Amino acid sequence: MDEINLSHLIEALHPLEKQLMRVFAENDACTPHLLEDVSELKPAQISSAIEWLLAKKIIVQSEENVKLIASLTEIGERYAEAKNPPLRMAEEIMAKGEVSIRELQQRTDMEPEEKSKAIGALKSSGAVSVVSGGRFKISDEAPLSVFRDLQNVIDGLKKKESHCLFSEFSEAEQSIIETHHRKRSPSKGIFRVDEDVSRIYKKTDLFEPVFKQVISEIIVETLSELTPEMLKEGSWQGKKFRKYNIQLPPSRISGGALHPYKAFLDQVKTKFVSMGFSEMRGPLVENEFWDMDALFMPQFHPAREIHDVYFVKDTPHDQSIPKAVIDRVAAAHEDGGDTGSRGWRYPFDAARTRRLILRSQGTSVSARTLGAGAKNPGKYFSIARCFRYDQVDATHAPDFFQVEGIVLGEEIHFRTLLGLLTLFAKEVALAEEIKFLPAYFPFTEPSVEMHVRHPKLGWMELGGAGLFRPEVTGPLGVWVWIAWP
Repeated sequence: MDEINLSHLIEALHPLEKQLMRVFAENDACTPHLLEDVSELKPAQISSAIEWLLAKKIIVQSEENVKLIASLTEIGERYAEAKNPPLRMAEEIMAKGEVSIRELQQRTDMEPEEKSKAIGALKSSGAVSVVSGGRFKISDEAPLSVFRDLQNVIDGLKKKESHCLFSEFSEAEQSIIETHHRKRSPSKGIFRVDEDVSRIYKKTDLFEPVFKQVISEIIVETLSELTPEMLKEGSWQGKKFRKYNIQLPPSRISGGALHPYKAFLDQVKTKFVSMGFSEMRGPLVENEFWDMDALFMPQFHPAREIHDVYFVKDTPHDQSIPKAVIDRVAAAHEDGGDTGSRGWRYPFDAARTRRLILRSQGTSVSARTLGAGAKNPGKYFSIARCFRYDQVDATHAPDFFQVEGIVLGEEIHFRTLLGLLTLFAKEVALAEEIKFLPAYFPFTEPSVEMHVRHPKLGWMELGGAGLFRPEVTGPLGVWVWIAWP
């Protein structure tokens, strides 16, 4: 490198780079750990200075070693103290001889999901059998070795301060760790396996001439910015300013983007609007009337239990529902009213229908729209956020979105519905293969389920549909058939 370019390179050195070069001058090779111990710089400062020196080709990376470190997660730490759930349950069964399923489910030392998974694991392993009275009994102790081996690995890792090199375990132990590990989330799984990357850096031929100039410099305060205060006070005079190297790669800028699910919902909305549908809306906190009763769902339906619907606690009942509408819906439930139906044959509770819940289905928005006097003919859609109790996993959440649509008209019939569903499948799901299967819903007759073929996932259900029953439309003042995809 010629003298001019070398001079420019030295002038562009950051003080952190110079500090690291003094450590490199005393060592043939350096690791980030060595630089941290000797230079007393923070890891982030060392990482930045190393990247700058690499970009200027003053140092080069010579080696990279990757080691896998196994450790216990929070769940693993709990199991180290109290054993894994299947083994705990098995020991209880062995101690008592027989234990009922109810006793196992009432244990307070495990989460509900842990208890159900432990019972399932014991049953599938063949270690337990169900005897008279629905009680569990140990039928074969041999399969319990799987849970004992798991506990041995947990206990062994705990003795090694909850972390250890993955290579120090036997093949059988490594297989157990891989089966029960989570790589990214420390709160899930029993084990965590992380990569410990160790890099070694060495000096290049450019290091010596640059470093000679660095150590020969007269120590002068070097500034990296010129501020308005310095110009005003004149304190910049006599100071040395560090030059910038515009050839260094800039910091990576991550552009903002919509969440993929939000983008999908926007796309669905655009499709419906382009097909001539009007959007309908409703509240998240709904009453049982619009969510279920107006849809001809009987008040003894199992979906109304606390394990399916979220009830609003300590809140007055909704008094905004017109009594005349409640009376017509109540008549449809009790004996069919003016709909020509026999109804559900039970005494309708007019107080219960006013209870507040979190909206459990998007069809409640359709019921509200019909009750408010929807245009006939007319086409409506909604993208409704709904809430139902569920165990959270990769495919389930306590809140979700339902796409809802209704079409009103004097000439609406079942073939019209199938045509609309086919259009929906092609426009939104880009489906090429579609089939329809019979279904049942309390508020439609006939009812149908639409299935489409995904190129990777195969056949899947895309949605349920049907023609609204007279017991739904009549009490709400709409005496025509309505299709809802």
